Amino acid sequence: MERPYDSGEDALERILHRKQKSWVMLVILVINVAVFFYAEATGGSDDVQHMIKLGAAYTPLIRQGEYYRLFTSMFLHFGPGHLFSNMLALFFLGDFMERYLGKIGFLLVYLGGGLCGNLFSMAMELRGGDYSVSAGASGAVFALMGGMLVALLMHHGKLEDLTLRRLVIYIVLSLWAGFQTAGIDVNAHLGGLVGGALLSVIPLLVRNSAHLRRNTVDSRRDGQL
Repeated sequence: MERPYDSGEDALERILHRKQKSWVMLVILVINVAVFFYAEATGGSDDVQHMIKLGAAYTPLIRQGEYYRLFTSMFLHFGPGHLFSNMLALFFLGDFMERYLGKIGFLLVYLGGGLCGNLFSMAMELRGGDYSVSAGASGAVFALMGGMLVALLMHHGKLEDLTLRRLVIYIVLSLWAGFQTAGIDVNAHLGGLVGGALLSVIPLLVRNSAHLRRNTVDSRRDGQL
């Protein structure tokens, strides 16, 4: 029995089109929303001092040993508009990246990239000597963009309905909007974008190798039938 040759790209497309539940992304989204309502109920998400108490990033405190702020700040947001924009991006980008990278790979890129964004932001503040309180998931969201960019480059510029050109335009416009808006931590965006791109290489290579091995085994099995 024979069947048409099924390339690794075809196998990958079948997997991407399966209706898999991106529950890790949904858990992260729910945590962000729950933390926001907690902040609102206990003092207000626009109260800077209250946000510092809850774990917002502030370089002087991080230098004193409160390193947890590099992580907790990713789940805090200043106001409903800040929360909505980040969660909307997380919902769409996260769904794709979790299905593509797998749950562990997704967490690696999202959390690791977010930490890279916060570290780069802190480094730039130390360099300039101008400190501000920051919070938000945008660094982690940009990390997902960086991971998607690498994924598209590895697959000839197209995956599902997403193209490299469309993603690049989206990234450029997002960065430009950050530069044009007061109070936006663009350094966290840049650090997250680069960190996410670098961190995504590991799960992408592992996943592509697994698809290639599976396809090779299937081809050999079909050749014996």
